[in-house]
Amino acid sequence: MSRRTRGPGADHDQRATHIADAVLAVVAEHGLTGVSQTRVADAAGASAGRVQHYFPTKQQLMEAAFDRANALSAARIAAKTGQDAAPRQVLTVVLTELIPYDAPTETHMRIRQSFTALALTDPAIATRLHADYTRFHQQITELLHRDGVADPYPAALSLTALAEGLAYYVLTGLCTADTARDRIHTAIADTCPKGP
Repeated sequence: MSRRTRGPGADHDQRATHIADAVLAVVAEHGLTGVSQTRVADAAGASAGRVQHYFPTKQQLMEAAFDRANALSAARIAAKTGQDAAPRQVLTVVLTELIPYDAPTETHMRIRQSFTALALTDPAIATRLHADYTRFHQQITELLHRDGVADPYPAALSLTALAEGLAYYVLTGLCTADTARDRIHTAIADTCPKGP
């Protein structure tokens, strides 16, 4: 079934995206604990009832923000790589994009970390994250394979875990974003065959 792009469906999607953007703005200003339907409604310039109509629970608000942050991250990656980028360039951009370096990327990683914490106690979130990570690991594995890595899946796991661990260190002030990105560049160079 094709997604509706005109009429009420398009308006619905635009309003939902606008509310998800408002959640991201609230997280950026007040942190994850500051998210509420009332505060999100204020940020969106909408009524609390309108927000509740689209997202009846706080968890649904957070899921919408998670999806929106991921979509914005994908757009940043696409803008930095273009269509003809070499696998290693795409790999480097994808992994370093996990390191928070400004307000939008910090908000994105805080929401990712929040979902990881929720997954420890919420089976539905755990199932969703498992599927998301499976797709992400497949993407990294394919990039490594195209770059000539002989056993790409274990390398994909290691590089992803390194990037997300370093992201947490940046969020908590244990290292700088520059240090984290340098470490990722070194790990990619150590993992991939020498070459352009």
